[in-house]
Amino acid sequence: GYSSGGYGGGGGGNAYSNFNNNNNNSSDNFFMGQQQQQQQQPNTFQPHQPQQQQQQQRQNSNPNAMNGGMNNFFNPAMAMAAANAVAGGKMGDNTVMMNMAESMGKQFLETGWAKAVPGLERTMLGLRPYFAVDNVYVKRKMMKVLFPFVFREWARQEAGATADGKVSYALPQHDDNAPDLYIPVMSLLTYVLLCALCYGTAGKFDPEVLPDVTTKCLGFQLLEVIAIRIGFYLMEAPVPILDLFCYTGYKYLGLVINMFSGITVGHLLGYGHRAYYFTYLWTATAVSYFILKVMANSIPRITSAVGPKRQFMVLGFAASQFATCWFVSQTKFLE
Repeated sequence: GYSSGGYGGGGGGNAYSNFNNNNNNSSDNFFMGQQQQQQQQPNTFQPHQPQQQQQQQRQNSNPNAMNGGMNNFFNPAMAMAAANAVAGGKMGDNTVMMNMAESMGKQFLETGWAKAVPGLERTMLGLRPYFAVDNVYVKRKMMKVLFPFVFREWARQEAGATADGKVSYALPQHDDNAPDLYIPVMSLLTYVLLCALCYGTAGKFDPEVLPDVTTKCLGFQLLEVIAIRIGFYLMEAPVPILDLFCYTGYKYLGLVINMFSGITVGHLLGYGHRAYYFTYLWTATAVSYFILKVMANSIPRITSAVGPKRQFMVLGFAASQFATCWFVSQTKFLE
């Protein structure tokens, strides 16, 4: 009985061991199968990896891409140079700041951001010469507009000739007689703010004052430019349209002086209207004489024989400054 039991037990042990071996083999085969599937699984995505890499390369090589353009536009070296300029107290050095602004402007055009907006790159390239100014030019130009009677040189400096044979002139920072848009734009903004201050001191301020004054000034200037451009066309004299906007925009500097004197004297002495019109007589006369000398040097000596006389057109352009300065004046609420 024992031997049979032992035999039976031995048979049971062999069966149990065989069962364990089978389970171990099946589990090994199961894990090996998973490992084989895991090893084969990356191969299923290999055909997609080159496509993803190509897409990533296209994005990195595309200068108009948002991420690429942002990385190109933000230059850490330029930011570090700006921080060093501020930390080192070089903000007063106009040359350093002008070079930095010019570098950032060129980088903005070259990275493709300006090309994203149709016509933006061409517009910026056309406006760049009119903002090439420095502190010395701004001071001398303001003196020339307000006190033109003491100056004798009005001819522009020639810088050479272009490929198509046209004469190119020096930039404003190298020529005091060159037109610019910096002074007209800053003067217009200052004049609008002074008008808002005048309305505010009288208790009549309204947010609509800002767009109303701006629209009125730009509307009269546009009509003035169109009239002058027609005169140049009749005389068959070429002139860039932006030059006319520059010349007709210098009147805003005189309007700033008028409004500032009216507000200041009106607040201190109560004669704001008288102070405004007293300075108006000087600034309007100065701007008219300035336009007279500028137009006399801009219009060629020989013009069309059938067109209007050169002398009458120059006098008409100069006299128009009196009218436009009068129409855009805001003296209703001066004390």
